[in-house]
Amino acid sequence: MSENGEVVSVNISAEKGTVKRPVPHIHLDAQGIIGDAHAGLWHRQVSLLSQDSIDRFTAQMEIELTPGDFGENIDLCGIDLSTVAVLDRFRIAEVELEVSQIGKECHGENCAIYKQVGTCIMPIEGIFCRVVAGGTIQPGDLAEYLPRPLKFQIITLSDRAFAGEYTDRSGPRVRELLEAFLKGKRWHPQIEETILPDDADKLRTELSKAVAEGVDVVVTTGGTGVGPRDITPETVAGVCDKLIPGIMEAIRVTFGAQNPNALLTRGVAGVCGQTLIYTLPGSVKAVEEYMGEILLTMEHLIFMLHGLDIH
Repeated sequence: MSENGEVVSVNISAEKGTVKRPVPHIHLDAQGIIGDAHAGLWHRQVSLLSQDSIDRFTAQMEIELTPGDFGENIDLCGIDLSTVAVLDRFRIAEVELEVSQIGKECHGENCAIYKQVGTCIMPIEGIFCRVVAGGTIQPGDLAEYLPRPLKFQIITLSDRAFAGEYTDRSGPRVRELLEAFLKGKRWHPQIEETILPDDADKLRTELSKAVAEGVDVVVTTGGTGVGPRDITPETVAGVCDKLIPGIMEAIRVTFGAQNPNALLTRGVAGVCGQTLIYTLPGSVKAVEEYMGEILLTMEHLIFMLHGLDIH
């Protein structure tokens, strides 16, 4: 669901490390704002701040500031920027911006506001974007906020669960762990669950659908052993453009040291387009072990797939 606001001010500076000054309009191309020191082929081309945040800060600090004093390019009103997530977008006139980073490292004594009052809102509340479509922005322009859902799909592979012979517990446990991990983060998660039989063709079809629909992360459970119906790893590997072997190798070594049977699972991790795919064993205990390790790097991998070098 979109949300509308308005551009209050547009600001530029010719040198980095200096405050920006309001201008009548700004022109944007693939490298950012023409004439601004932060333009270039990187992910922090354009910075935004909420006018509400600026007003609150100036009231608390009892100081007077002009637009651009925080080093921001665009001041917006009417949109709650505290809910914005990486990969969300803003459409302003013909310009489209994609959020690439939330906040940044504080410059400390190199920041004019910090030197004046000992704190600054930009490191926490600043929104940084890269240009998707260029054009011209000026004060008074309508700003449309377009949240992007972070899509997850959980696929349980089990002939018996598909036939209704028992209730799947591994898929719901993946959901619980994802929800706990995402709680409090600024993503907009959508999580779907599917149960399939141990059928390679049906799994390939489901994976192709997920990739086509822009699912960010697919997690499968079941079918990673060596039984005659265990087809998950080779099916997933066959649809991936790239494999990420280190994740599953590390998990097998970590838990195989405690339980040698853990070394027998054949799970893989890989990428198809911009979709991450992980294959987990079907037991709840294994799901908990695998997800604990997978979640350590999942967000970083999502950023990498979208060309964002965020550390």
